[in-house]
Amino acid sequence: MLLIILLYMLLASTFTIAKAVLLYAQPVFFIGIRMILGGGLLLCYTYFFRNEWLKFTQKHWPLFLQIIIFHIYLAYTLEFVALKTISSAKACLLYNLSPFITALFAYLFYAEHMNKKKCLGLIVGFIGFIPILMSTAPAEGVTLFYLSWSEILLLFSVICAVQGWMVMKRLSQLGYSPIFINGTGMLLGGILALITAFFCELPPYIFATTGSEWLLFVLYTASLILIANIIFYNLYGYLLHYYSATFLAFAGFTSPLFAALYGQLFLGERQPIWFFVSVFIIFLGLFLFYQEELKSKKI
Repeated sequence: MLLIILLYMLLASTFTIAKAVLLYAQPVFFIGIRMILGGGLLLCYTYFFRNEWLKFTQKHWPLFLQIIIFHIYLAYTLEFVALKTISSAKACLLYNLSPFITALFAYLFYAEHMNKKKCLGLIVGFIGFIPILMSTAPAEGVTLFYLSWSEILLLFSVICAVQGWMVMKRLSQLGYSPIFINGTGMLLGGILALITAFFCELPPYIFATTGSEWLLFVLYTASLILIANIIFYNLYGYLLHYYSATFLAFAGFTSPLFAALYGQLFLGERQPIWFFVSVFIIFLGLFLFYQEELKSKKI
């Protein structure tokens, strides 16, 4: 159980570190650098230790293209652009829309069964996001139907990430390892982000000027690659041998609380009362939804 807590403490820390690193770099440019480095490391591992290049099939490129565009390029660039004005804890909380959107996509596009209690859980969960979305911080700027542009970008980021995970599941069923899929997506998605940065962002791409600022930038970048690109995925895969995916997904709801704690300790972020109201309501929705899942799956 301690490893599960550690897993989501690490996940929450990536939002805090991501917010901090944007003090020293343009968001899209940073994603390009981070993903090229992270993807390169993963592909080197598959080449030297797994020899997985031999399994690559060109007819699966349309699926890999979706990984590159949705799972990496859009999901991460939209998230980091939004993080410039949105708090790290709020970003982490909004990413907990993933289980609800995944269930909705599975019902609409994959004809998965949805009973009444699961539907109720989805409705309650969606309602839970209303308080935090309506409490827009001044830094988020103008709003559209109570949603700031940062929140809209982040919501699109979550939708892209969900689509990416579904495609990743399909590629895993075809025999590709998650390491190879992520490595390919990160490397090519990172190149795409770097090209976008050169056209859409103005120099300087890195704001660090002093030696200490460069040290912090390198430290934050290395930490994100190590925690998000390497440790989190592998630890999650390890825990799947001992716990169900349903239980791990449910336990993931602890990550916004850790993110709120990190944000207050290291970034001086204070969360409005509506943040915790949303946390409570969303927890009820997840509980209702996963209660039905747990009846059909062994933990």
